[in-house]
Amino acid sequence: MSRRAVALLVPLLLAGCAMTQPRANEVSPEAVVQRQFDAYNRHDLDAFMATYRDDARVWRMPATAPALDGGDAIRTFYRESRFNLPTLHAELVARTVLGGKVADHERVSGLGAEPVDALAVYEVVDGRIANVWLFGP
Repeated sequence: MSRRAVALLVPLLLAGCAMTQPRANEVSPEAVVQRQFDAYNRHDLDAFMATYRDDARVWRMPATAPALDGGDAIRTFYRESRFNLPTLHAELVARTVLGGKVADHERVSGLGAEPVDALAVYEVVDGRIANVWLFGP
């Protein structure tokens, strides 16, 4: 996905989101996504899953139905198709936060011969990731 496409998609995805601030005792959506990102790079499945709600869904856009529906499906996918790849690593290129949504432009290596760019938009509800919309390979 080109930088221009990412730059155009992020505002569209985040448009219309309610601007909410976390309560005093609540972790910010950005902190939740950062914990998830760090666990991904450590291949720490338990820490990764601790950032997701049990009913979380992952969408591979332009899908009309989730590719992964529920914590068990997410755990299985990442255990069998991502964290088993020894050179898997994501670099954060850019991040935008708006209310409970966090949009990350990521460059992921270890999936193939060359790194790939992707856009992930995370929706954090009550301190955990509820939905992820993925754009890119």
